[in-house]
Amino acid sequence: MSVAAIRLLISMGFASLGGWIYFIALNLIIFNETGSAAAVAALYMIRPVSALLTTFWGGSLVDRVSKKRLLLSLFIGQSILVIGVAFSIEYIWICYVLVFFLQMLSSLYEPAMLTFTAEMIPDHKMQRFNSIRSLLDSGAFLLGPAVAGVILMAGSPMLAIYMNACALAVAAVLIAFIKEKGKKSVSIPSFSIKTDLVADWKLALSFRYDQPVVAIAYFLFTGFVVMQTAVDSLEVSFSKEVLLLSDSDYGFLVSVAGAGILIGSVINLYGADRFNIRTMIQAGAVMTAVGYMIFATSNHFIVACLGVFIIGLALSFANTGFLTYIQTHIPVDRMGRVSSLFDFIGALGIVMITALFAYSAEFISIRMTVLTGSMVMLLITILLGRTQSETGFSGAVKIKSGV
Repeated sequence: MSVAAIRLLISMGFASLGGWIYFIALNLIIFNETGSAAAVAALYMIRPVSALLTTFWGGSLVDRVSKKRLLLSLFIGQSILVIGVAFSIEYIWICYVLVFFLQMLSSLYEPAMLTFTAEMIPDHKMQRFNSIRSLLDSGAFLLGPAVAGVILMAGSPMLAIYMNACALAVAAVLIAFIKEKGKKSVSIPSFSIKTDLVADWKLALSFRYDQPVVAIAYFLFTGFVVMQTAVDSLEVSFSKEVLLLSDSDYGFLVSVAGAGILIGSVINLYGADRFNIRTMIQAGAVMTAVGYMIFATSNHFIVACLGVFIIGLALSFANTGFLTYIQTHIPVDRMGRVSSLFDFIGALGIVMITALFAYSAEFISIRMTVLTGSMVMLLITILLGRTQSETGFSGAVKIKSGV
């Protein structure tokens, strides 16, 4: 693996680990300052709302500028905003505004990193690269809360916030030392919302005609992620009110899910050259939905643990396979706009379905809501599998550039 690829992976690792440490500390700080669970819950709504206000124009920016410079700016901007959050914590609304802008930058980070990776990593090395990235993300998922816990025991939650700022700064330095391939900038003198933004949306929407197989798969996988997020929003309530788990039992349940993700990522890493992408997506998505079904129908702690372990294990295959697929099947010069279109659809779906599930859980039944969401998720994954089988999903033409 090239030095550039290693630097890129390390920068992703620092950003992911720092993000977990920061978010856990921020949750605790907000709760300590306000004593309100609703104030903490508001943090979880900021992300999809900020994504809605960013993704409809973010892809146009990503496809028009140097990805390296954009990522560098995003990391530095996030680092500054994180420090701002630490200084403004006594003024809760200022803190929320800064978190909102921080999430806007995060929404730009996803398509920017997706496209930059596609530019930097050759197709035949993409699956292994994404397998390592998945391993780093799962490691951050496990280590982040643990590191945050140690920091919280040893000192102030503010220390965890500052550590994230430092991690983002290190990520920026690593990006700065990567030599960019291809076009360094596709910038234009001016940008008109009336003409350029509308034209970009038309271009993104036309993708469904240019590559219908990829577009259908992307849409279904986006629906799969929306249902995951909506069901996950009820995970704590389901565990505490239906399964009657204690805090320590719930913590163990989360650790089992993390172990599943880690084991799946390790298997992915060592089997990257042998696993078929189509099989990874199809089997991974279906088994993830099966894991949710087991969790939703469980009455015992052990069964619930089995369900979340399957979820973590299978999800690592589905995510790695799908990430590799879109990075090798969508033209790089419009990848930002296409991915932002689906991110917008996903963010809108998350806001609507999560709100619907919250209402259903409150006034109907938590178990019925979680079970219904899991069944819809399973249906989507079956449709995704049928789409692959009937249209030759894995046979779509790989392109690195397009109109």
